[in-house]
Amino acid sequence: METFDVVVVGAGPVGLTLAIDLSRRGVRTLLVERDPVTKPWPKMDRSNARTMEFYRRMGIADEVRKLGYPPDASMDVFIVTRLTDTPLAHLRYPSVAECRAKIASCVDGSEPLEPYQLVSQNKLEPLLKEVAEATPNLTVRYACELTDFEQDERGVSALMSQDGLKRSVRCSYLVGCDGGTSTVRKRLGIKLEGQGGIRATRQIFFRSEQLYELIPIGKGRHYYVADQQASAFVVQGDRKEFTLNSAVPEGADIEQEVRKRVGFEFDFHLINVANWKLHLLLAERYRERRVLLAGDAVHLVIPTGGLGMNTGVGDALDLSWKLAGTIAGWGGPELLDSYEWERRKVGARNVKASGWAAAGMGMWRALWRPEVNQDSQAGSQLRAEIGRTADLHHRRVHEMVGVELGYSYHGSKIIVSEAHDDSDWDTTRYTPHARPGVRLPHMWLKDGRAVQDVIGSGYTLLDLSGGADVRVIEQSFCELGAPLQILRLDEPRLRDVYEQPLLLLRPDMHVAWRGSSCDQGAAGLVRLVTGHGDAAYGATKPSTREIAE
Repeated sequence: METFDVVVVGAGPVGLTLAIDLSRRGVRTLLVERDPVTKPWPKMDRSNARTMEFYRRMGIADEVRKLGYPPDASMDVFIVTRLTDTPLAHLRYPSVAECRAKIASCVDGSEPLEPYQLVSQNKLEPLLKEVAEATPNLTVRYACELTDFEQDERGVSALMSQDGLKRSVRCSYLVGCDGGTSTVRKRLGIKLEGQGGIRATRQIFFRSEQLYELIPIGKGRHYYVADQQASAFVVQGDRKEFTLNSAVPEGADIEQEVRKRVGFEFDFHLINVANWKLHLLLAERYRERRVLLAGDAVHLVIPTGGLGMNTGVGDALDLSWKLAGTIAGWGGPELLDSYEWERRKVGARNVKASGWAAAGMGMWRALWRPEVNQDSQAGSQLRAEIGRTADLHHRRVHEMVGVELGYSYHGSKIIVSEAHDDSDWDTTRYTPHARPGVRLPHMWLKDGRAVQDVIGSGYTLLDLSGGADVRVIEQSFCELGAPLQILRLDEPRLRDVYEQPLLLLRPDMHVAWRGSSCDQGAAGLVRLVTGHGDAAYGATKPSTREIAE
C-alpha cells in the first residue's frame, strides 16, 4: 500500500493550488483527478487581487498573467440590448496596467500588491498542472478516481480506481477539493445549507477570430444583455474565446441565439453547450476528523463577483500551512481545528456577498419588458430606466474589494484578537489596518521592494523598531520546531499604517498578534498561535493588554 502525508481529491484550481503549496512545505502529497485531462471549458474567469498575491508568493503570477488579458486591455462592462446598439450603461474600470500604476504610487496600504487578472479556467489549470508535476514531494494522477475511504485514529485508507485497476492508498489526512457534487462530502454525510437551484442557465462556449475587433460600441470584458433569458457575454483572456451565459430553452438554435444577441454577421465556431444551475450554499461543516473539504465542495456561489474559485484558493492557502505544521509535529490540535472556524466564516460571508451582488443585477433585469427593443417612446424610456438602474446597482458585481482584501479571522483561537470587533467586514470598501486577523496590508519599502516579498514562508516576527529583544519568542519557536523569521526593518511608513512596532505574522501573511514588546508571556503567545491552546500554558497565557504593553 502506498503511503502519503496528504491525499488531495480533485485537480481544479483549488486542489492544484493546495497540493503545490503543501508539497513546497515538505508534505508528501498525492493529487488525484478523475478526469483524464484538465477542464476544456472556461468556468471561472477572474483571479482577484488576493489570489494574485498568493500566486506571486508561489512564483507564478507572471505566468498566470501571460495566459489572460493583456495589461492594457479594457476591463469595462456594458449593459446592452445587442452588441450593435447604443449601450444602456457603460461601467468603466481600470486596466491591469492602470491598476499597477496606482499600486506603484500607493503609500498608505490601500492597494493590493497585485491587481486582479482575467484568465480562463481552461488556461489556468494546465499551468497549475505543469507546476504541480514539477514540484518535489507531489505525485499527480489524472484519470484516477476516489471510490471510497475509511478513517481511523491514525489516518485514512483510500480506495482509488485508475485504468480499470483498484489501488489502496494510506495517508494521514485526505482533503476533498472535488467540486459542488463532492464525493468526499457526500461520503461524510455533510449537508449543504442555503438556496439551491435558484435558476437554471446554459453556458454557450464559442470561438471567433473576429468578433472582439468587430464590436462597434466599445471594448470590454463583459456585455450583459437586457433580455428575458438574463444573457451575458464574457470575453475570455485571449479575446478569441467567448461564453454566452443564457437561459435559452432546450431545443433552441444555439448559433441563432448567439447571432441574435450580437446583432451583426460574424464567423464563429460553436465549441460546447453546458447546462448549470445557480446556488447559494454553504456546507454545515468543513471537517470530519482526518478528512477536510475546500473550495466548491463546501461553498457554492452565484458567479457574480468572482467569489467562487477565489474563495477556494483562500481555503487552500489557509489549510496548507496548518496541515504542514500538524504533520511536522509543531502544530497543536487547535491549529487544524482553526481551519473550519476561519474559512467557514469567510465562506458564509462570501455566499452572502454573492447573493447581494446578484440581487443588484436582478434590480435592472426585473425591469425588462418586450418593448425594450422597440423604436418607440416607450422603448426609449424603458432603456433609459434600465440604464440608470444598472449604473447604480450592477456595480455590486464588480466592486467588492472589501470582501476580497478586508476579511478577518478576528476571534480565531490562534489569533490574539484585539477589542475592536472585526468579526464582519465591509463589502465594497477596503480600509487598510493591521489588527490581528487581517491580511498584512501591502507596503513598499524604502529600497523599492514590497514587504510581502521579503516575508518568508513560515511565521515572521516583523520588528519595525529595529532593536526589540525577541530572544524569548525566538527560543519558544525553536523549542517547538516551528519556522520563524525575524525581520528587522527601519520603515517609518510601515509603522504609520501598522500602528505597532512588532507584528507576528502567520505563514499566510495574516497578522496573529501585534504589540510594542513581546517579553511578557512570549512563550504563551507562541503556543497560542501554533495551536497548542490555553491548557498548554495555563496561567502563563498573556492577555491582549499585557502583550500590547
